[in-house]
Amino acid sequence: MSAALASPKFEALPQTNAHVPSTCTPNRFLGRQPILDAERNLFGYELLYREGKTDHFSGDPEVATREVVDHWLMLLPDSRQGAAFVNCTRNAIVDGFVTLLPPESTVLEILEDIDPDPALINACLSLKAKGYRFALDGFLPRPSRAPFLALADFIKVDFMTADFLVRREIYALASGTPARLVAEKIESDAQLRIAISEGCSLFQGYFFSQPILVESHRVPRNHSVYLSLLAQLQQGSTDLRKLGKIIAGDASLCFRVLRLANSALQHHPGAITTIGEALLMIGEDALRRLITVAVTGAIGDRCSSALIAMILTRARFCELIAPSLREDPAELYLLGMLSLLDALLQMPFPRILQSIPISNEMKLALAGDQSPAGLSLALVRGLESCDWARCEEIQHQLGLAEGAIAAAYTQALRWAATMTGENQPPQTRS
Repeated sequence: MSAALASPKFEALPQTNAHVPSTCTPNRFLGRQPILDAERNLFGYELLYREGKTDHFSGDPEVATREVVDHWLMLLPDSRQGAAFVNCTRNAIVDGFVTLLPPESTVLEILEDIDPDPALINACLSLKAKGYRFALDGFLPRPSRAPFLALADFIKVDFMTADFLVRREIYALASGTPARLVAEKIESDAQLRIAISEGCSLFQGYFFSQPILVESHRVPRNHSVYLSLLAQLQQGSTDLRKLGKIIAGDASLCFRVLRLANSALQHHPGAITTIGEALLMIGEDALRRLITVAVTGAIGDRCSSALIAMILTRARFCELIAPSLREDPAELYLLGMLSLLDALLQMPFPRILQSIPISNEMKLALAGDQSPAGLSLALVRGLESCDWARCEEIQHQLGLAEGAIAAAYTQALRWAATMTGENQPPQTRS
Protein backbone atom coordinates (compact mmCIF):
# COMPACT_ATOMS: atom_id res chain seq x y z
CA MET A 1 0.00 0.00 0.00
CA SER A 2 1.32 3.47 -0.84
CA ALA A 3 2.62 5.40 2.11
CA ALA A 4 0.60 8.42 1.08
CA LEU A 5 -2.62 6.45 1.35
CA ALA A 6 -1.75 4.28 4.31
CA SER A 7 -3.08 6.77 6.84
CA PRO A 8 -5.76 5.85 9.40
CA LYS A 9 -8.27 7.81 7.31
CA PHE A 10 -8.02 5.34 4.43
CA GLU A 11 -7.37 2.20 6.43
CA ALA A 12 -10.59 2.83 8.38
CA LEU A 13 -12.76 3.09 5.27
CA PRO A 14 -15.35 0.33 4.81
CA GLN A 15 -14.39 -1.35 1.52
CA THR A 16 -16.63 -2.60 -1.27
CA ASN A 17 -15.98 -5.55 -3.54
CA ALA A 18 -13.52 -4.87 -6.33
CA HIS A 19 -15.69 -6.88 -8.72
CA VAL A 20 -19.18 -5.92 -9.80
CA PRO A 21 -21.64 -8.04 -7.78
CA SER A 22 -23.97 -10.39 -9.56
CA THR A 23 -27.43 -8.92 -10.09
CA CYS A 24 -29.07 -12.15 -8.78
CA THR A 25 -32.33 -11.12 -10.41
CA PRO A 26 -34.75 -13.25 -12.43
CA ASN A 27 -34.58 -13.11 -16.20
CA ARG A 28 -37.41 -11.82 -18.32
CA PHE A 29 -38.63 -13.27 -21.61
CA LEU A 30 -40.08 -11.90 -24.81
CA GLY A 31 -41.28 -13.84 -27.84
CA ARG A 32 -40.47 -12.28 -31.20
CA GLN A 33 -42.00 -13.70 -34.40
CA PRO A 34 -40.89 -12.31 -37.77
CA ILE A 35 -43.29 -10.76 -40.27
CA LEU A 36 -42.09 -11.15 -43.88
CA ASP A 37 -43.06 -9.87 -47.30
CA ALA A 38 -43.74 -12.09 -50.34
CA GLU A 39 -40.01 -12.23 -51.13
CA ARG A 40 -39.41 -13.31 -47.52
CA ASN A 41 -37.63 -10.09 -46.64
CA LEU A 42 -38.02 -9.04 -43.03
CA PHE A 43 -40.65 -6.34 -42.47
CA GLY A 44 -40.78 -6.46 -38.67
CA TYR A 45 -41.59 -8.57 -35.63
CA GLU A 46 -44.60 -9.21 -33.47
CA LEU A 47 -43.59 -8.97 -29.80
CA LEU A 48 -45.18 -11.66 -27.63
CA TYR A 49 -45.30 -11.66 -23.84
CA ARG A 50 -43.89 -14.80 -22.21
CA GLU A 51 -43.83 -15.58 -18.49
CA GLY A 52 -40.96 -18.02 -18.95
CA LYS A 53 -39.34 -20.35 -21.45
CA THR A 54 -42.66 -21.32 -23.02
CA ASP A 55 -44.13 -20.87 -26.49
CA HIS A 56 -47.56 -19.67 -25.43
CA PHE A 57 -49.17 -16.74 -23.67
CA SER A 58 -50.33 -16.94 -20.07
CA GLY A 59 -51.07 -14.19 -17.58
CA ASP A 60 -52.90 -10.89 -17.28
CA PRO A 61 -53.17 -9.04 -20.65
CA GLU A 62 -52.73 -5.64 -18.94
CA VAL A 63 -49.53 -6.73 -17.22
CA ALA A 64 -48.37 -8.40 -20.43
CA THR A 65 -48.67 -5.20 -22.47
CA ARG A 66 -46.81 -3.14 -19.86
CA GLU A 67 -44.08 -5.77 -19.55
CA VAL A 68 -43.59 -5.91 -23.34
CA VAL A 69 -43.39 -2.11 -23.54
CA ASP A 70 -40.88 -1.91 -20.69
CA HIS A 71 -38.86 -4.89 -21.93
CA TRP A 72 -38.57 -3.55 -25.47
CA LEU A 73 -37.62 -0.11 -24.16
CA MET A 74 -34.82 -1.63 -22.07
CA LEU A 75 -33.54 -3.96 -24.81
CA LEU A 76 -32.21 -1.09 -26.96
CA PRO A 77 -33.81 -2.41 -30.17
CA ASP A 78 -32.03 -1.56 -33.39
CA SER A 79 -34.28 0.47 -35.70
CA ARG A 80 -32.95 -1.59 -38.62
CA GLN A 81 -34.82 -4.60 -37.23
CA GLY A 82 -38.03 -3.22 -38.74
CA ALA A 83 -41.40 -2.46 -37.21
CA ALA A 84 -42.32 -3.80 -33.77
CA PHE A 85 -45.95 -5.01 -33.62
CA VAL A 86 -47.13 -4.72 -30.01
CA ASN A 87 -50.37 -6.27 -28.73
CA CYS A 88 -52.34 -3.58 -26.90
CA THR A 89 -55.22 -3.70 -24.47
CA ARG A 90 -57.78 -0.91 -24.48
CA ASN A 91 -56.31 0.59 -21.30
CA ALA A 92 -52.78 0.62 -22.71
CA ILE A 93 -54.00 2.73 -25.63
CA VAL A 94 -56.32 5.05 -23.71
CA ASP A 95 -53.85 5.59 -20.85
CA GLY A 96 -51.00 6.13 -23.30
CA PHE A 97 -48.51 3.57 -21.96
CA VAL A 98 -47.63 2.66 -25.54
CA THR A 99 -46.20 6.14 -26.14
CA LEU A 100 -43.07 5.06 -24.29
CA LEU A 101 -42.11 3.34 -27.56
CA PRO A 102 -40.93 5.32 -30.62
CA PRO A 103 -43.76 5.98 -33.11
CA GLU A 104 -41.64 5.57 -36.22
CA SER A 105 -40.93 1.89 -35.51
CA THR A 106 -44.02 0.81 -33.53
CA VAL A 107 -47.25 -0.74 -34.80
CA LEU A 108 -50.01 -0.97 -32.20
CA GLU A 109 -52.11 -4.11 -32.52
CA ILE A 110 -55.74 -3.72 -31.40
CA LEU A 111 -56.67 -7.12 -30.02
CA GLU A 112 -59.58 -9.04 -31.51
CA ASP A 113 -61.70 -8.89 -28.33
CA ILE A 114 -61.68 -5.07 -28.17
CA ASP A 115 -64.68 -3.15 -29.49
CA PRO A 116 -64.52 0.59 -30.26
CA ASP A 117 -65.87 3.28 -27.97
CA PRO A 118 -65.51 7.08 -28.19
CA ALA A 119 -62.60 7.30 -25.72
CA LEU A 120 -60.69 4.54 -27.51
CA ILE A 121 -61.26 6.00 -30.98
CA ASN A 122 -60.13 9.45 -29.82
CA ALA A 123 -57.01 7.97 -28.24
CA CYS A 124 -56.21 6.11 -31.47
CA LEU A 125 -56.64 9.27 -33.54
CA SER A 126 -54.30 11.13 -31.20
CA LEU A 127 -51.70 8.36 -31.48
CA LYS A 128 -51.97 8.32 -35.29
CA ALA A 129 -51.33 12.07 -35.30
CA LYS A 130 -48.08 11.32 -33.43
CA GLY A 131 -47.00 8.83 -36.08
CA TYR A 132 -48.09 5.50 -34.63
CA ARG A 133 -49.53 2.88 -36.97
CA PHE A 134 -52.32 0.44 -36.14
CA ALA A 135 -52.96 -3.20 -36.94
CA LEU A 136 -56.25 -4.99 -36.37
CA ASP A 137 -55.34 -8.37 -34.88
CA GLY A 138 -57.34 -11.44 -35.93
CA PHE A 139 -59.87 -9.20 -37.65
CA LEU A 140 -63.34 -10.65 -38.23
CA PRO A 141 -66.17 -8.97 -40.17
CA ARG A 142 -68.24 -7.99 -37.16
CA PRO A 143 -70.26 -4.75 -37.53
CA SER A 144 -69.17 -3.63 -34.08
CA ARG A 145 -65.51 -3.45 -35.19
CA ALA A 146 -66.12 -1.54 -38.42
CA PRO A 147 -65.08 1.86 -36.93
CA PHE A 148 -61.53 0.50 -36.55
CA LEU A 149 -61.17 0.10 -40.32
CA ALA A 150 -60.62 3.83 -40.84
CA LEU A 151 -57.66 3.68 -38.43
CA ALA A 152 -56.01 0.54 -39.76
CA ASP A 153 -52.64 0.51 -41.47
CA PHE A 154 -52.58 -3.30 -41.32
CA ILE A 155 -55.36 -5.89 -41.12
CA LYS A 156 -54.27 -9.28 -39.83
CA VAL A 157 -56.17 -12.26 -41.23
CA ASP A 158 -56.01 -15.44 -39.15
CA PHE A 159 -55.70 -18.37 -41.57
CA MET A 160 -56.34 -20.88 -38.78
CA THR A 161 -59.79 -19.60 -37.81
CA ALA A 162 -61.09 -17.68 -40.85
CA ASP A 163 -62.31 -19.86 -43.73
CA PHE A 164 -62.54 -18.69 -47.33
CA LEU A 165 -66.01 -17.14 -46.97
CA VAL A 166 -65.00 -15.18 -43.85
CA ARG A 167 -61.77 -14.05 -45.48
CA ARG A 168 -63.72 -12.85 -48.53
CA GLU A 169 -65.85 -10.66 -46.27
CA ILE A 170 -62.72 -9.28 -44.63
CA TYR A 171 -61.17 -8.46 -48.01
CA ALA A 172 -64.35 -6.68 -49.11
CA LEU A 173 -64.29 -4.49 -46.02
CA ALA A 174 -60.54 -3.80 -46.41
CA SER A 175 -60.85 -2.87 -50.09
CA GLY A 176 -61.98 0.63 -49.20
CA THR A 177 -58.98 1.28 -46.96
CA PRO A 178 -55.23 1.75 -47.54
CA ALA A 179 -54.48 -1.03 -45.03
CA ARG A 180 -52.06 -3.81 -45.95
CA LEU A 181 -53.26 -7.38 -45.42
CA VAL A 182 -51.16 -9.54 -43.12
CA ALA A 183 -51.77 -13.27 -43.31
CA GLU A 184 -51.05 -14.70 -39.86
CA LYS A 185 -50.74 -18.30 -38.62
CA ILE A 186 -49.45 -19.49 -41.98
CA GLU A 187 -48.29 -23.07 -41.43
CA SER A 188 -47.80 -24.51 -44.92
CA ASP A 189 -46.66 -23.60 -48.40
CA ALA A 190 -50.22 -24.17 -49.63
CA GLN A 191 -51.59 -21.58 -47.17
CA LEU A 192 -48.87 -19.14 -48.25
CA ARG A 193 -49.79 -19.52 -51.91
CA ILE A 194 -53.48 -19.00 -51.13
CA ALA A 195 -52.71 -15.90 -49.03
CA ILE A 196 -50.65 -14.39 -51.86
CA SER A 197 -53.39 -15.12 -54.40
CA GLU A 198 -55.97 -13.44 -52.14
CA GLY A 199 -53.97 -10.21 -51.97
CA CYS A 200 -52.04 -10.50 -48.71
CA SER A 201 -48.65 -8.78 -48.87
CA LEU A 202 -47.20 -9.62 -45.44
CA PHE A 203 -46.97 -13.03 -43.79
CA GLN A 204 -46.44 -14.51 -40.34
CA GLY A 205 -46.58 -18.01 -38.91
CA TYR A 206 -44.83 -21.25 -38.00
CA PHE A 207 -44.20 -21.96 -41.71
CA PHE A 208 -41.54 -19.25 -41.54
CA SER A 209 -40.48 -19.31 -37.92
CA GLN A 210 -41.72 -20.10 -34.46
CA PRO A 211 -41.46 -17.14 -32.03
CA ILE A 212 -37.84 -16.58 -31.07
CA LEU A 213 -37.45 -16.28 -27.32
CA VAL A 214 -35.50 -13.19 -26.31
CA GLU A 215 -34.08 -13.48 -22.80
CA SER A 216 -32.57 -10.62 -20.85
CA HIS A 217 -31.61 -9.83 -17.29
CA ARG A 218 -33.96 -7.76 -15.21
CA VAL A 219 -32.28 -4.56 -14.07
CA PRO A 220 -31.96 -4.53 -10.27
CA ARG A 221 -34.23 -1.98 -8.67
CA ASN A 222 -34.04 -0.05 -5.45
CA HIS A 223 -37.42 -0.92 -3.95
CA SER A 224 -37.35 1.98 -1.50
CA VAL A 225 -37.30 4.32 -4.52
CA TYR A 226 -40.34 2.62 -6.05
CA LEU A 227 -42.27 2.89 -2.80
CA SER A 228 -41.47 6.63 -2.66
CA LEU A 229 -42.59 7.08 -6.26
CA LEU A 230 -45.88 5.31 -5.62
CA ALA A 231 -46.53 7.54 -2.62
CA GLN A 232 -45.69 10.64 -4.67
CA LEU A 233 -47.96 9.63 -7.55
CA GLN A 234 -50.89 9.09 -5.22
CA GLN A 235 -50.72 12.74 -4.15
CA GLY A 236 -52.19 13.76 -7.49
CA SER A 237 -49.95 16.60 -8.65
CA THR A 238 -46.47 15.75 -9.91
CA ASP A 239 -43.54 17.79 -8.62
CA LEU A 240 -40.85 17.16 -11.25
CA ARG A 241 -38.10 18.46 -8.98
CA LYS A 242 -39.12 16.14 -6.15
CA LEU A 243 -39.58 13.20 -8.51
CA GLY A 244 -36.19 13.90 -10.03
CA LYS A 245 -34.56 13.54 -6.63
CA ILE A 246 -36.35 10.23 -6.05
CA ILE A 247 -35.54 8.87 -9.52
CA ALA A 248 -31.88 9.75 -8.99
CA GLY A 249 -31.81 6.94 -6.42
CA ASP A 250 -32.40 4.17 -8.98
CA ALA A 251 -30.16 3.44 -11.97
CA SER A 252 -32.82 1.51 -13.90
CA LEU A 253 -35.19 4.50 -13.75
CA CYS A 254 -32.41 6.91 -14.74
CA PHE A 255 -31.76 4.75 -17.79
CA ARG A 256 -35.46 4.59 -18.71
CA VAL A 257 -35.80 8.38 -18.42
CA LEU A 258 -32.77 8.93 -20.65
CA ARG A 259 -34.06 6.45 -23.22
CA LEU A 260 -37.41 8.24 -23.36
CA ALA A 261 -35.70 11.64 -23.57
CA ASN A 262 -33.65 10.31 -26.47
CA SER A 263 -36.86 9.81 -28.47
CA ALA A 264 -38.00 13.32 -27.56
CA LEU A 265 -34.69 14.71 -28.81
CA GLN A 266 -34.82 13.05 -32.23
CA HIS A 267 -35.99 16.23 -33.93
CA HIS A 268 -34.12 18.57 -31.55
CA PRO A 269 -30.40 17.73 -31.59
CA GLY A 270 -28.76 18.21 -28.23
CA ALA A 271 -27.43 16.47 -25.18
CA ILE A 272 -28.70 15.94 -21.65
CA THR A 273 -26.40 16.23 -18.67
CA THR A 274 -28.75 15.82 -15.70
CA ILE A 275 -31.88 13.87 -14.81
CA GLY A 276 -33.67 17.21 -14.28
CA GLU A 277 -33.07 18.15 -17.93
CA ALA A 278 -34.36 14.76 -19.08
CA LEU A 279 -37.56 15.13 -17.03
CA LEU A 280 -38.24 18.55 -18.52
CA MET A 281 -37.71 17.09 -21.98
CA ILE A 282 -40.15 14.17 -21.63
CA GLY A 283 -42.80 16.03 -19.64
CA GLU A 284 -45.09 15.10 -16.76
CA ASP A 285 -47.54 12.87 -18.64
CA ALA A 286 -44.86 10.66 -20.17
CA LEU A 287 -43.06 10.46 -16.83
CA ARG A 288 -46.17 9.26 -15.04
CA ARG A 289 -46.67 6.56 -17.66
CA LEU A 290 -43.06 5.48 -17.46
CA ILE A 291 -43.16 5.24 -13.67
CA THR A 292 -46.40 3.24 -13.75
CA VAL A 293 -44.97 0.78 -16.27
CA ALA A 294 -41.68 0.46 -14.37
CA VAL A 295 -43.40 -0.03 -11.02
CA THR A 296 -45.57 -2.78 -12.53
CA GLY A 297 -42.45 -4.61 -13.63
CA ALA A 298 -40.79 -4.12 -10.25
CA ILE A 299 -43.47 -5.96 -8.28
CA GLY A 300 -42.02 -9.20 -7.00
CA ASP A 301 -38.53 -8.41 -8.30
CA ARG A 302 -35.56 -9.41 -6.22
CA CYS A 303 -32.83 -6.82 -6.44
CA SER A 304 -29.14 -6.99 -5.73
CA SER A 305 -28.57 -4.60 -2.85
CA ALA A 306 -24.78 -4.88 -3.30
CA LEU A 307 -24.92 -3.69 -6.91
CA ILE A 308 -27.38 -0.92 -6.10
CA ALA A 309 -25.21 0.24 -3.21
CA MET A 310 -22.13 0.34 -5.45
CA ILE A 311 -23.94 2.45 -8.05
CA LEU A 312 -25.29 4.87 -5.44
CA THR A 313 -21.90 5.13 -3.76
CA ARG A 314 -20.22 6.04 -7.04
CA ALA A 315 -22.87 8.63 -7.86
CA ARG A 316 -22.75 10.27 -4.44
CA PHE A 317 -18.95 10.25 -4.27
CA CYS A 318 -18.64 11.92 -7.68
CA GLU A 319 -21.26 14.47 -6.65
CA LEU A 320 -19.44 15.29 -3.40
CA ILE A 321 -16.04 15.90 -4.99
CA ALA A 322 -17.47 17.82 -7.97
CA PRO A 323 -17.20 21.32 -6.37
CA SER A 324 -13.50 20.76 -5.67
CA LEU A 325 -13.04 19.91 -9.34
CA ARG A 326 -15.15 22.88 -10.48
CA GLU A 327 -17.63 20.46 -12.04
CA ASP A 328 -21.43 20.41 -11.88
CA PRO A 329 -22.44 18.08 -8.99
CA ALA A 330 -25.64 17.01 -10.81
CA GLU A 331 -23.66 16.03 -13.91
CA LEU A 332 -21.13 14.00 -11.96
CA TYR A 333 -23.92 12.32 -10.00
CA LEU A 334 -25.48 11.16 -13.27
CA LEU A 335 -22.05 10.03 -14.46
CA GLY A 336 -21.74 7.77 -11.43
CA MET A 337 -25.25 6.40 -11.94
CA LEU A 338 -24.46 5.47 -15.54
CA SER A 339 -21.05 3.95 -14.84
CA LEU A 340 -22.36 0.40 -14.26
CA LEU A 341 -25.00 0.26 -16.99
CA ASP A 342 -23.06 -2.41 -18.86
CA ALA A 343 -23.22 -4.65 -15.79
CA LEU A 344 -26.90 -3.84 -15.23
CA LEU A 345 -28.01 -4.50 -18.80
CA GLN A 346 -25.45 -7.18 -19.70
CA MET A 347 -24.62 -5.20 -22.85
CA PRO A 348 -21.50 -3.55 -24.26
CA PHE A 349 -21.10 0.08 -23.29
CA PRO A 350 -20.74 1.38 -26.89
CA ARG A 351 -24.20 0.04 -27.77
CA ILE A 352 -25.73 1.56 -24.65
CA LEU A 353 -24.15 4.97 -25.23
CA GLN A 354 -25.62 5.13 -28.74
CA SER A 355 -29.11 5.07 -27.27
CA ILE A 356 -28.98 7.76 -24.57
CA PRO A 357 -28.68 11.50 -25.24
CA ILE A 358 -25.70 12.45 -23.09
CA SER A 359 -22.87 14.75 -24.10
CA ASN A 360 -19.69 13.54 -25.80
CA GLU A 361 -17.78 14.73 -22.76
CA MET A 362 -19.80 12.46 -20.50
CA LYS A 363 -19.40 9.54 -22.91
CA LEU A 364 -15.63 10.06 -22.94
CA ALA A 365 -15.60 10.20 -19.14
CA LEU A 366 -17.48 6.90 -18.99
CA ALA A 367 -14.92 5.46 -21.39
CA GLY A 368 -12.12 6.44 -18.98
CA ASP A 369 -10.59 9.62 -20.36
CA GLN A 370 -8.30 11.88 -18.33
CA SER A 371 -10.81 14.67 -17.75
CA PRO A 372 -11.70 15.58 -14.15
CA ALA A 373 -15.00 13.70 -14.57
CA GLY A 374 -13.26 10.63 -15.99
CA LEU A 375 -10.68 10.71 -13.22
CA SER A 376 -13.38 10.99 -10.54
CA LEU A 377 -14.79 7.69 -11.77
CA ALA A 378 -11.33 6.16 -11.86
CA LEU A 379 -10.77 7.34 -8.30
CA VAL A 380 -13.90 5.72 -6.90
CA ARG A 381 -13.06 2.51 -8.77
CA GLY A 382 -9.62 2.59 -7.14
CA LEU A 383 -11.23 3.01 -3.73
CA GLU A 384 -13.55 0.06 -4.41
CA SER A 385 -10.65 -2.22 -5.33
CA CYS A 386 -8.19 -0.87 -2.69
CA ASP A 387 -5.79 0.12 -5.46
CA TRP A 388 -3.97 2.67 -3.34
CA ALA A 389 -1.24 3.37 -5.89
CA ARG A 390 -3.84 4.35 -8.48
CA CYS A 391 -5.72 6.41 -5.90
CA GLU A 392 -2.54 8.30 -5.01
CA GLU A 393 -1.83 8.98 -8.68
CA ILE A 394 -5.33 10.35 -9.31
CA GLN A 395 -5.29 12.30 -6.03
CA HIS A 396 -2.27 14.27 -7.26
CA GLN A 397 -3.73 14.72 -10.76
CA LEU A 398 -6.93 16.21 -9.35
CA GLY A 399 -5.24 18.17 -6.59
CA LEU A 400 -7.45 16.73 -3.87
CA ALA A 401 -6.52 16.22 -0.24
CA GLU A 402 -6.42 12.68 1.08
CA GLY A 403 -8.70 13.61 3.97
CA ALA A 404 -11.29 15.10 1.61
CA ILE A 405 -11.35 11.92 -0.49
CA ALA A 406 -11.71 9.73 2.60
CA ALA A 407 -14.49 11.88 4.01
CA ALA A 408 -16.41 11.95 0.72
CA TYR A 409 -16.14 8.20 0.26
CA THR A 410 -17.25 7.45 3.81
CA GLN A 411 -20.19 9.83 3.43
CA ALA A 412 -21.10 8.23 0.09
CA LEU A 413 -21.05 4.73 1.59
CA ARG A 414 -23.27 5.77 4.47
CA TRP A 415 -25.70 7.57 2.18
CA ALA A 416 -25.94 4.56 -0.15
CA ALA A 417 -26.63 2.29 2.82
CA THR A 418 -29.45 4.60 3.90
CA MET A 419 -30.90 4.76 0.39
CA THR A 420 -31.01 0.97 0.07
CA GLY A 421 -32.43 0.46 3.53
CA GLU A 422 -29.29 -1.22 4.83
CA ASN A 423 -28.17 -0.50 8.39
CA GLN A 424 -24.52 -0.76 7.49
CA PRO A 425 -22.49 0.04 4.35
CA PRO A 426 -21.61 -3.01 2.21
CA GLN A 427 -18.55 -4.88 3.48
CA THR A 428 -15.98 -7.00 1.73
CA ARG A 429 -15.09 -10.51 2.77
CA SER A 430 -11.45 -10.76 3.63
